[in-house]
Amino acid sequence: MLRLMPKQSSFHSLLYNKIPKNHILKRIDSVVDFSFINELLEDCYCIKFGRPAKEPELMCKLLFLQHLYNHSDERIIEEANLNLAYMYFLGINPEDSLPDKSLLSKFRTQRLQESTLDEIIIEIVSQCVEKGIIKGTSVSIDATHIEANTIKKTPERLMKHLARKIIGAYEKETGQTIEGLPEVPKYKEIKDHKEAKAVMKEYLETVIDQVQNNTIDGTVETEEAINKAKDILGDPKFINQKGIRSIIDEDARVGRKSKTQDFFGYKTEFVMTTDERIITSVRTVDGAYVDGTYAKEMIQETLESGIKIEEFYGDKAYFRRPILDNIAEINAKAYIPVSASVYKIDESQYSYNKDADQWHCRQGNTTTRKKYYKAKSKETLSGVREGYKYYFDRNQCKTCSMHDECA
Repeated sequence: MLRLMPKQSSFHSLLYNKIPKNHILKRIDSVVDFSFINELLEDCYCIKFGRPAKEPELMCKLLFLQHLYNHSDERIIEEANLNLAYMYFLGINPEDSLPDKSLLSKFRTQRLQESTLDEIIIEIVSQCVEKGIIKGTSVSIDATHIEANTIKKTPERLMKHLARKIIGAYEKETGQTIEGLPEVPKYKEIKDHKEAKAVMKEYLETVIDQVQNNTIDGTVETEEAINKAKDILGDPKFINQKGIRSIIDEDARVGRKSKTQDFFGYKTEFVMTTDERIITSVRTVDGAYVDGTYAKEMIQETLESGIKIEEFYGDKAYFRRPILDNIAEINAKAYIPVSASVYKIDESQYSYNKDADQWHCRQGNTTTRKKYYKAKSKETLSGVREGYKYYFDRNQCKTCSMHDECA
């Protein structure tokens, strides 16, 4: 139940006079009014029934402080009970109680949605525009890497884990064991990696078949484990080690930091003002994400906040036809390094990774080398055409499940 009570300062709030006027939290509080969050999230709460809930504004401010000072859920509550500057920013009296640390996790997962976060960013940026903090008309777009908080596993190890999970769920729900199940193959002793994956795939499929043949009604957990295993096996990218690589973090993917270095996790792509360096839109996606895929939506969100975009900056990964068209539609100038191949490549089939300087096909295969070329041409003013040719591994393409459909 959400009750928005009027706030009244107590005698102890005089202690807030000790906080310097130029303190970062006082400066933020003087510019940004967070009260709109209560109205934005009121539909997530019951107005008349249930236990009284903490105000969404307070919860969002706690999350803001947590991110700003890099605190854990437990630490931010401890600090907010001691730090006068935190209390002032939260809009509470020094003697007021704070929510339990467990509520922060619930608020993040149950109340805040991706669309809600976008609306919060748009409103805060809009307030910055209205108060003259943001004056510039140029923005830039870029992406950064985030390592997952888990290790990536080989398909063989994942399939072993999936089989164990199916068997464990069945035994837990039925209290029985299935006779005749094959032993777990010693895949680590198989030198040929492809053979090891094939052996473990056959083993997992056998486990699925035998468990399904013995499944009785009401084994919900077992069915969920089987369906998850089938979904993973049904993805052609999985066996090629370009799909799911962790049961703990199923959304993380392998991406490239450079031609010789990969990473396992996510990418955060953001648009920000070039003068004030204030982020106006952000997306967090898996590590295999192609930079610029959400550029149109992010440009639109920046415009909704009241910023007039006249100049748009990005690296060569953003020299793509859809992005250039979006920039032209809003009458802005694009300052992006030119890529000669952008109008010749089918972007539904191939994408470019600027960090690794490689092209990727839709199945996740990557080019292995590039070669500079220079040739005579009647189509250019200089009479010469030059550039780079990128090559995929022929053997990899031959064994690809999409080989016959490849353009």
